[in-house]
Amino acid sequence: MDQRWKRLGALLVNYSTRVQPGERVMIAMIEPETFPLALAVYEAAVKAGGLPQVQLLSERFRRALLGFGNESQVNWVPEIELYGMEWADVYIGLRGAHNLYELQDISAAKLAANQSAMGKISSARWKHTRWTLVRVPNESFAQQAQTSHEQIESMFFDSCFLDWEKEGAKWARWAERLEKGKEIRITGSGTDLSFSVAGRKWVPFAGVNNMPDGEIATAPVVETVDGTIRFDHPGVLSGRLIHGIELTWREGKLVKASSETEREFFKSVISKDAGSSNIGEFAFGTNYGVDRFCNDILIDEKIGGTIHIALGRAYPECGGTNESSIHWDIIKDIRKEGRVTLDGEVILENGKILLD
Repeated sequence: MDQRWKRLGALLVNYSTRVQPGERVMIAMIEPETFPLALAVYEAAVKAGGLPQVQLLSERFRRALLGFGNESQVNWVPEIELYGMEWADVYIGLRGAHNLYELQDISAAKLAANQSAMGKISSARWKHTRWTLVRVPNESFAQQAQTSHEQIESMFFDSCFLDWEKEGAKWARWAERLEKGKEIRITGSGTDLSFSVAGRKWVPFAGVNNMPDGEIATAPVVETVDGTIRFDHPGVLSGRLIHGIELTWREGKLVKASSETEREFFKSVISKDAGSSNIGEFAFGTNYGVDRFCNDILIDEKIGGTIHIALGRAYPECGGTNESSIHWDIIKDIRKEGRVTLDGEVILENGKILLD
């Protein structure tokens, strides 16, 4: 086995989730290619005194459900998977990449309904477990990142093996600086969006909930969101690439939403429930070890010098109150053009974070 998998397994168990003796550990092995990391995590959990269990999931199983299932089955929340979130003290999700077009011929209505059902699993994970998620690179991932498997693996491991204690301390200082401000304004290509962050907490993510990690997030005051944001890179959800997304709010209400592709699916997602059209999260990407778009939310949102919003569910630890069955991160690249200001002061410009 490549020793980097063992090193990463130990990092996920001993740093990200800090497994203690006697704790129950659910390891979700999502796609067969994640086996080397699943084995490394299992071994590390046993050494830490934990009680690990492994479940195998795959997008191909999901395709079978959506392709052959009736309405009741598509809306079904899997009981065993849901129970696993209540059973586990720790959840480690090893999310192997898959063919992005696996679900391309599934109707938008079915896809959105199933996405909402699976959102209940995510909500339970947030509520009941200490958790971390990993996007594990494989050949499919290299193809969607338009690079070689060797190159994407090198970027992945380099961005995972940071000095997380050191980076976390720096990002915590940045978060303290951000908490002194009241209003964020984002300008750039097709974009002029502002909102209040007064009284909200900024949370640095430094290798705990995701791997690789690297973002500082908060929850906008929903009622104050005003303006337009346009995304030059596609939003990715349920294997769909949604190009040309543009969103406009007026006094906290979404008044315009358009996309150049996947229009039916896009509309069904943002109208799924009362909170799905609101911004639940705003964040900066802070991991400069991630240097390319891979058409994957878990990786792309960490790119140093980018920003992202999430439609739907807010992080309660940020002080957010927006509730939804979805939490959909969409990334905007402002490394070459664009800026973010805090109370009028530039804090991010052309990919450089100016908070030191």
